[in-house]
Formats: sequence, structure tokens, C-alpha cells
Amino acid sequence: MKLIIKTLVTLILFVLFNSCSKEKESTPKPKSTSINKIMPLGASRVEGARPEYESFRYELWKELIENDWEFDFIGTQSDDASYPKVESNNFDIDHEGRGGWTSGEILNNLNDWLQETGSPDIVLLSSPGGNDGLQGLSFTKAVSNINAIIDLLQSNNPNIIILLEQMAPGKTHIMTDELTDFFNKMQAEVLTIASNKTTDSSQVIAIDMYTGFSDNLLADDVHYNEKGAEFIAEKYYSILITLMQ
Repeated sequence: MKLIIKTLVTLILFVLFNSCSKEKESTPKPKSTSINKIMPLGASRVEGARPEYESFRYELWKELIENDWEFDFIGTQSDDASYPKVESNNFDIDHEGRGGWTSGEILNNLNDWLQETGSPDIVLLSSPGGNDGLQGLSFTKAVSNINAIIDLLQSNNPNIIILLEQMAPGKTHIMTDELTDFFNKMQAEVLTIASNKTTDSSQVIAIDMYTGFSDNLLADDVHYNEKGAEFIAEKYYSILITLMQ
């Protein structure tokens, strides 16, 4: 019975994280000339699926707009949901989030995305290895992939700033012993990666998204509701304003 329940939980989570993973055909976007090109990179927590659940991107964009920052979100993906204008500005819908994608899938496609978007100045690397853990994939391989993603980003832009999440957890009832172990090891590993990958010209900064995070910030087992999106966006904003030009 325990094995059946564990299998069902894994299947449900896989469906949840793949619920918005369909690729969209689109004409390549013009490359940004902003002094602060920001790429939100990850899976469904970046992509969002309003009204079912939220991405942090809108709340972060709103706060940056309201405080008069010059910036541009970049990515080959576009958010088709409806969002309120802020100070007569339409929401910047560009991002690089794909629901259900693992660290290996992101790594294997990242170079093509960078060729299309041009080099970001700042990358928001969301929930690194999260889908690997949910799908029961190798922790060691996930760590290797995350390191390789950072290597590729730094090769593309030696001055890049990467904000690397210590990810927020899923709801308490889905955090099995195996998933909790993966989660805890990844939180510690992110600190090591950030330290090891920082260079004289490129900062890799670990950002704690789990302290203070709770079940009432989730719309389902793993995705943010509006309050959760605000929580994550505020954490990003507090660091970004110390880094942006």
C-alpha cells in the first residue's frame, strides 16, 4: 500500500509540473537593448498558469515598474494570461520557463535559447533540480546539470549575475522522506555551487526562498498562489535592487 501511494503521488506531481509544458510556435523576438536584461529561467514556477496558479514574474515586474527601474524580461517563451496594467504599462510577458522540465532538459536547450534572446545580464534560476527530485531522478546528475547550466551562462556572458534559488518546498503532505532528503541536500548544495561558481566578474548568489514559506502560499501541491508569488517576488526584488544598474 505504501508503494502504491508513493507511486500515485509521484504520478500526480509529474502531471502537475507538466500541466503547462506545451511548446508554443512563435516568431523570434528582437534582442533586447536594456541595461538590465533579466531572464527568468526554470520550469512551471517560472511559467505560471493563471488563473490556476501564479508565477512570481508579474509581482516582481510590478514592483520594479512601481519603483522606476529600467529593465527587460527576456526569454523565448510568452505568457498568454491576462494581467492588469501598472502605471499604463503592459506586463512584460517574456520568460524562459517550461512546465515539467528537468535540469537536463533545460541544459540541453539553453544554448539555443541564448542564441535567440542574446545574453542576459541577470538570470533568475528558479527551483534548480526541483523536477528532478519530483521525478525521482539522480541528485548527483541534477547537481552536475546545474553546474553546467551556470558554466554555459557564464561562457555566454562572463559578467553575468545569477540568482540561484534555495527553492521553496511543496505542500507538507507531498514531502516524502525521499523528496525531503533531495530537497535538503539541494538547499545545502546551492550554497556550495554559488561559492564555487562566483568569479571576479560573475556573481552567483544563493537566494533563500524556503525560510518563512508555508503551505498557505501554494495554489496546489507545488505551485504558488498570489500570496506565494508575492513572497518569492519580494525576495528577488530585495536582492535585485542592490545589483541592477
